[in-house]
Order: sequence, then C-alpha cells, then structure tokens
Amino acid sequence: MTQQVLANARLVLANEVVHGHVAIEHGRIVAVGTGAVPSGAQDLEGDFLLPGLVELHTDHVEGHLSPRPKVRWNPLAAAMAHDAQIAASGITTVFDSLRIWPDRGVSSLDGDLPRVVAALGEARAAGVLRADHLIHLRCEVPTQTVVDDAAAVMKIAPVGLISLMDHTPGQRQFASVEQFASYYMQKGGISPQEMDEIIAHRLAFQERYASANRQGLVALAHAHGCVLASHDDATADHVAQAVDEGVALAEFPTTHEAAKLSHAAGVRVLMGAPNLVRGGSHTGNVAAEALAREGMLDILSSDYVPSSLLWAAFELPRRVASIALPEAVRMVSRTPARATGLDDRGEIAAGQRADLVRVRLVGDMPVAREVRREGIRVA
Repeated sequence: MTQQVLANARLVLANEVVHGHVAIEHGRIVAVGTGAVPSGAQDLEGDFLLPGLVELHTDHVEGHLSPRPKVRWNPLAAAMAHDAQIAASGITTVFDSLRIWPDRGVSSLDGDLPRVVAALGEARAAGVLRADHLIHLRCEVPTQTVVDDAAAVMKIAPVGLISLMDHTPGQRQFASVEQFASYYMQKGGISPQEMDEIIAHRLAFQERYASANRQGLVALAHAHGCVLASHDDATADHVAQAVDEGVALAEFPTTHEAAKLSHAAGVRVLMGAPNLVRGGSHTGNVAAEALAREGMLDILSSDYVPSSLLWAAFELPRRVASIALPEAVRMVSRTPARATGLDDRGEIAAGQRADLVRVRLVGDMPVAREVRREGIRVA
C-alpha cells in the first residue's frame, strides 16, 4: 500500500500543537514530522489535524429509530443514518448506548433492542459502517429481566461498556418525585393520573429488584471483561458503592460532591459536551465547566448531539484558561479510549491507528472537513 502523507497541518498531539505532517501506512501512523515534507503529500492548508474522537455514551441512534412519537424506522436504515452523522462529526470510534429498560408508560427502545443490535451487526459484517461501532449497554437496574437481557446481548454483540442506571423517582438525576414527574410529563405527554401509576410502579420495582440486579450486572461485567460505569451518582454513598464494585467511569454525576469523590478515587468523570457548550445542565445538575475549572473533568461525551463533541474540545480552552487545546482533545480521544481498554487509538503518534480528523475553524466553530478511519477517508 502506498504511503499517505498529510502535510501543512496544525497537529494536535497529546501535549502540544505543532505544525507538521503525518505519514500513514496500512491504516497506521508510521511517522509524525515537523521537518521537510515528503513529495506527493496532501496539503491540509494549515487546518488542525486531531485524532479521531472516541464517543462512550451516545443514545443518538434512538432518535433515528424513533424519529416521531409512535413511529419506528427500519433499524438498518436508522443505524446507517446514525453512523453517517457520527462519522461526519469526527467520531471514529463510538460506543452505541442501547437501553435495557422496560419503561412503563414512557417511550423506550426495550422492544427494539435485539433488532438494533442485529442491524449494527449486519452493517458491520457488510463493511459499510464508517465509524468503529461497539456497544454500551445502559442497564436500568430496577427492572425484572435486565441481567438476563444484558447477558443475551453480550452473546451476539461486541459489548465493551455497561452502565448501572437507576432512574427511580426521588434519587440521583431526579432528586425529588416532583422533578421526575415534571420531566417525563413534558417529555412523554403523560397525564397526572398515569404519572402517579408510573411512580408507584417504579418505587415498587426499585425495592424489589435493584439490589440483586446491580450485583448481577457487576458480576456479569467482570466475567466478560466489560468496563463498568455508574450513572448519575449524587451522594458519597453512591460513589463508595461504585468504587467498591470496580466502576471505572462516573457518567454524569449530578452533584459537585459526587464528581469530586469519584475523581479523587481514580474513577474518571464523564460529562456531557452539550452541558459544556450550553453553559450548564438542562436538568439543573452540576455544570461540566465548573468541574473542568477544578480539574475534575476527565472525559466528554456528545450524549444527544454528536457534533457537540468536537465543538466542546475547542470551546473548553476558551472557557477555562488553565486547559489548553491538547488537554481538551485528550478528553474526547485518548482518555476515553484508554478508559475502555483501547490502546491502539486516540492519539497522533507512531504506531497508533490512523483515525484522524481534519478541522477548520469557521469563526469559533470547528468544522470537520475530512475524517479518516484507519487511513481511509469515511467522511
């Protein structure tokens, strides 16, 4: 295979930005240089060159599968549309977050999960996916069959991450029952009477199933070598439990206390890029920017807006003077890669996969102009 050289770029390396070039062979970076440029190189016209972004938590595929209330789109078509938008956003490795969450009265994907997994598998086998897709199972702990359902998916799909979720009213993301009711009534068009039934159902299931299921999911993750994440931790007790279980990621801690304790314990703190670029949480929880200012932010996730990940990487240094661009880029590339055991990507360095994103600023907005996965242009 002929060597590719990308030259005249501002290379965002792990710890610095340099003007230089990158040589690629067989899908890998073989050299990073700042001197004379080999002949035949592609001129990147002074644009930034970043490592491909690594996304750990996006439920964006759900929007393609259910583009309107009560509408279910073809799963393969939904997966391909999701993949195209992910790649165009500069994301070359994505953990598709799929819910195992029988959610009475609230629209969810529990019935379609096997079809989504099958569609992603079909697209992967056909070689038509632009990004590298892995599975992140978002497991709602207080449900009847969550452990068996997770085990079934793990037999047929590349599950690399399991998060332990509990959206019971009155805790974690929904510190009060009233907050839970308000959020879901606005989101789902649910009547007050229906909401009362849902709340009673949730509380009963939490008491009946949560403890045993959480233990079962932790054991399942460890048995299969999956990374564990806690979700919406709010208190010191939540963090202590997560640390005891071997959790590696704290997804969207809702309070400053939980983020601080998680970070101090060596659990990487993951926050939403939309939270950062919007200037705060849309549900009133702790702001990602506030955690970044105190050095307690480790990873950013696009969550529900794929393009927000690249935007946040460039926005963070503008908001927080102590964070330079290479550090911000690590939060969306190398750190999430290493946190999930992916040592072959996430950095522009010799030996790494040639997952690369060419970026140009339009005003203050970063635009992904070219995206390569293992050296092959995919967007």
